[in-house]
Amino acid sequence: MSDAMLKVRDLKIGATVYPPSGKPHDIEIVHGVSFDLEKGKVLGLIGESGAGKSTIGLSAMAYGRGGVKITGGEVWVNGQDILKHGIRDLRRLRGADVTYVSQSAAASFNPAKKIMEQVTEAAILQGKFSRKEAEARAVRLFDKLGLPNPETIGNRYPHQVSGGQLQRCMTALALCPEPDLVVFDEPTTALDVTTQIDVLMAIKAAIRDTGVAALYITHDLAVVAQVSDDIMVLRMGETVEYGTVDQIINNPQEEYTQALVSVRSIDHEEKQPTPDPVLSVNHVTARYRGTNFDVLRNISVDLHEGQTLAVVGESGSGKSTLARVITGLLPPSDGDINFAGRTLSPALEQRSKEDLRELQMIYQMADTAMNPRQTVGTIIGRPLEFYFGMRGAEKRKRIKELLEEIEMADGFIDRYPAELSGGQKQRVCIARALAAKPKMIICDEVTSALDPLVADGILKLLLNLQKIENVAYLFITHDLATVRAIADSIAVMYQGKVVRYGTKSEVLSPPFDDYTDLLLSSVPEMKLGWLEEVIAHRKMESAGN
Repeated sequence: MSDAMLKVRDLKIGATVYPPSGKPHDIEIVHGVSFDLEKGKVLGLIGESGAGKSTIGLSAMAYGRGGVKITGGEVWVNGQDILKHGIRDLRRLRGADVTYVSQSAAASFNPAKKIMEQVTEAAILQGKFSRKEAEARAVRLFDKLGLPNPETIGNRYPHQVSGGQLQRCMTALALCPEPDLVVFDEPTTALDVTTQIDVLMAIKAAIRDTGVAALYITHDLAVVAQVSDDIMVLRMGETVEYGTVDQIINNPQEEYTQALVSVRSIDHEEKQPTPDPVLSVNHVTARYRGTNFDVLRNISVDLHEGQTLAVVGESGSGKSTLARVITGLLPPSDGDINFAGRTLSPALEQRSKEDLRELQMIYQMADTAMNPRQTVGTIIGRPLEFYFGMRGAEKRKRIKELLEEIEMADGFIDRYPAELSGGQKQRVCIARALAAKPKMIICDEVTSALDPLVADGILKLLLNLQKIENVAYLFITHDLATVRAIADSIAVMYQGKVVRYGTKSEVLSPPFDDYTDLLLSSVPEMKLGWLEEVIAHRKMESAGN
């Protein structure tokens, strides 16, 4: 074998499918993938959901999740084919030679145990270090990863640190046993851009300083370009393209890779506002029941017919709370909401059927927004019955029209949500909202859970539907690339306040306030060396202060 630390050859992975009707049968989901990874190097695995990224990453631990089985090929770690290991040898490998960082640190940590206990557990159990040595190493890693109070943060419980801090604690957990390989599985996808860049910086520095090899799994090419040496582009369990970061970013050969590189290049011209806004939020202040803290403070924004107002900010800034106030789920303590020329009742139960019809919402997670036991036709047909009394052939005809509008064939009418892709599910949710013929739709992070190419398709669909239906969108997001692609006006929120507000061209043009500057500078760019430039810029700013 070569001296590559990780060597994968002709890897094949399968799974057993249990259809609603018919017999269970085996399918192959990874088809003969091969690659090498040297110590101290990072290989990025990129592709859409279902491409096989995480499945291939977990094979480096000879592990298959959810009934998935490695059916062929070789996986060599430090000169040993681990697929021939027994369970005892695999236990010694996992959590020692090869470690794993998952997408959701919050779901991975035990809420009942202190962080230090969990970070050092594998290193102690594997016999790598004594407890005292492991705790000293954890403190050094906390410091290296930029965590506050590295000497004492391990004494906290997971809920006592922020999401970004917990994700860095999980990186410390993976690095504590001094592994040869770390598998990073979408470690920043669930984070805000401002938090994501801090975690990316920490991960890159830790990889550099420890000399560990890493597989970095993501669907965001701009992110993987900042931390990887090489990139493997995957689709449907096969390698589409494999090369250096420079080659993949600047000279992609395959059509699919070229599409990934050019994603979010939507050209949306900012529209001029109509004379009267369809929505006016007037000096709204709100707090949750039983608290004495205002989560929204004196918010005033307008949204005009046929236009998109993007509400942007990090988690906890008040974006989704504003949506709750507008929809009547959280009555404001001060201020009012004017919609379509009338003042809306503060509470949802006091609003008329017409209020409900004209103001619709599309949620972030299409999976949880649909009844899994209802067909697509039933889901889209419900508002047609409720608001317009449609039945039978008339309703079915309108459902087909709506499916055509969202670029799905009428063959989908009798399918269930489980039979749809993530993008198709979100399209069905869009059709359900449109079925009510609303004047305005609140889109709450509707593309954040989707792969970039799928998200791109949803954004283009929404823009096209806006032209046809003249519907207004309040678009809640923390993704500045989405904002640039779809917005006519922007409200930047921070700690319950609007800190910058105006047309897209005004908000995205300097001079910037400090928070907007931080937000804009934290959006990863599809450019080599971008992260290093940002790190250098922030060090200069810090030195100047």
